[in-house]
Amino acid sequence: MKRSIALLTVIVLCVTGSAYALYMIIDSGDWPKSWPKELEPLRKQSRTLVGPQFEQPHYAIPFDKRDAFEAAWPHLLKVKTKGAPIILVRGENFFLGGAKKAGVVVHGRPTDPPAPEAPIAGATDPRSKWMNTTYIELVVDGEVVDLNRIPLPADTPIVDERFKEKK
Repeated sequence: MKRSIALLTVIVLCVTGSAYALYMIIDSGDWPKSWPKELEPLRKQSRTLVGPQFEQPHYAIPFDKRDAFEAAWPHLLKVKTKGAPIILVRGENFFLGGAKKAGVVVHGRPTDPPAPEAPIAGATDPRSKWMNTTYIELVVDGEVVDLNRIPLPADTPIVDERFKEKK
């Protein structure tokens, strides 16, 4: 009986450990120092996920207040690769931590091995096509993140997935 419980415990630990191993999670915004200094106060409320297959950083910045988001928005646009898209989504977001429904996820380009900063030719899914760039996923809730209140750059592709069926 004791052996079965010990074996079951080991199996459960291995299964849950491997699920979390897909991403390394840092409970702060661990983005480069070269980013605009106006984003520094957001480091504490942010989290960084690196992965899943190689060292690709994802910087998740949740927002609870419209004013804070609108003040940060112009500076967040500065970190995006020229020509890379803004992807609009809604609802709970894995990178923001599930229950958060408003914020920004900055998907950085892979660092190890370093990828050329260009879209991937032939890729049809926007996340796959732009994974070698720094692009923005904007989690829109209509209150904190309200598209009627912020400018979207004219020279930036906008991919609207807000009404796409979730799989």
